[in-house]
This record gives sequence, C-alpha cells and structure tokens, in this order.
Amino acid sequence: MLTLYDTDFNRWALEQAAALKAGRLQQLDLEHLAEEIEALSKSDKRAIKSYLVRILFHLLKWQYQPGQRSESWENSIADSRLAIRLILEDSPSLKAYPDEVLEDAYRQARRKNPQNPAVDPGQFPVSCPWTVEQVLRDDFWLV
Repeated sequence: MLTLYDTDFNRWALEQAAALKAGRLQQLDLEHLAEEIEALSKSDKRAIKSYLVRILFHLLKWQYQPGQRSESWENSIADSRLAIRLILEDSPSLKAYPDEVLEDAYRQARRKNPQNPAVDPGQFPVSCPWTVEQVLRDDFWLV
C-alpha cells in the first residue's frame, strides 16, 4: 500500500515538519524520518567527494596541460573549494572526511578523460601528489 511518503514526498516532508514543530510525535513517520536524516549525512559526504574529484581533475589538467589553462578551470576549482568549505562550516564533524577520501577521489580524477589525446592519464602519479590542505587552499596553484 502506497503512503504519502511514496506518492508526494514534498507534502510528506512538510507534514512531518509541522507535526514535529507542534509536538505531535504520534503523527511522525519515524522509519522514513530516520532514513531521510541518514541520507542527509550521506548527501554531504557524496558532495564533498564529488567536489574533491572535480578539484583534483582540474589540478591534474592544470599541471599536465599548461598550454590549455583557462579561467573556467580556475573557476571550477575555486567554486568546488568554496562548496566544500560551506559544507564543512555547516557540518564541522565532517572536517576529517576530505582527508579520508582524498586517495579514492584522486583515483577517480586520474581515470577521467582529460579530453586531450596528447595527455596520457598513465603519466599521472599513482597516488595523490598533494595534501588535502593544499588541494583545498585557495592560493594553491601549480606552476
């Protein structure tokens, strides 16, 4: 049998919020609320890792395709750094997470196609050549 959670998520969420605010705990859909709260944490972790992959990919291109450096690469790196910083401001308990996933994010970035046949991803270092502090620092650029 389908529930409001299944058929109209937005309405379900608004009704759950109203019940919480009014203290009508008996009206709460605890199972789905717990799932959604867990999903929020996973969402922030996925976002951090995705932004790290983007930064690392562009840093690799920055280093190995210096003749093609562009403002869009800079903007992508800067925007991704800011996005991670904002997530970490909202959720300081995730401060160590970028370091935990740096190597996996680097492996993913390393496998991405730099869209330049002259660049062989096999020439990229096997492990991440940068620290998380460098990768996330606004003034870190390869020359």
